Amino acid sequence: MKAIQLTETLYDYLIDVSLRETDVQRRLRAYTSTLERARMQIAPEQGQFMQWLVRLTGARRIVEVGTFTGYSALAMALALPPDGRLIACDIDPVHTATAQQYWQEAGVSDRIELRLGPALDTLDGLITEFGRNKIDLAFIDADKTAHLFYYERLLEMLRPGGVILIDNTLWGGSVADPAAHDADTLAIRGLNLLLRDDDRIDLAHLPVGDGLALALKR
Repeated sequence: MKAIQLTETLYDYLIDVSLRETDVQRRLRAYTSTLERARMQIAPEQGQFMQWLVRLTGARRIVEVGTFTGYSALAMALALPPDGRLIACDIDPVHTATAQQYWQEAGVSDRIELRLGPALDTLDGLITEFGRNKIDLAFIDADKTAHLFYYERLLEMLRPGGVILIDNTLWGGSVADPAAHDADTLAIRGLNLLLRDDDRIDLAHLPVGDGLALALKR
């Protein structure tokens, strides 16, 4: 038995019976849908699942690589305790300015710290700042050719029992297309194989959104 195929009708039903969004989340998602790069936005049910994971794991310190207009960070920050902290890494000051506006409206801006700059530099700085084994949860949704490098840095930072979430691991089906040899597809295939064989983690790979891998550090 494999995962059910979601028709538009079934997807609409799923959203109708399960999605819980705040007004700010709905407005941010609606605004983002008007942008040229709207496809970079995660699906709302994925955001809710990530929020659920924050609560399930009791996460207090989160690192996100790739923030865009801030929906995923907002979803996770809403589940953080008041003294929790999410560090959002991105290079785009324009879209992240939108993110900050909505975080402020949602009342979680004090839980989110935006760090602009190349993510690998930011992560290296965080390893120095926090040390190893100090974060609870991480989310990677950025330039696909660098996902492997982000994963390795974040695994260093993650405490045992912490989780790394990696987006776009099915890449619209291209990962299973032998004719696809672009750099992004090749990078995602390579990361998927590494995750499959990595004995440092326990792995779950879900057909959520565009594919979501969950790596639990042993």
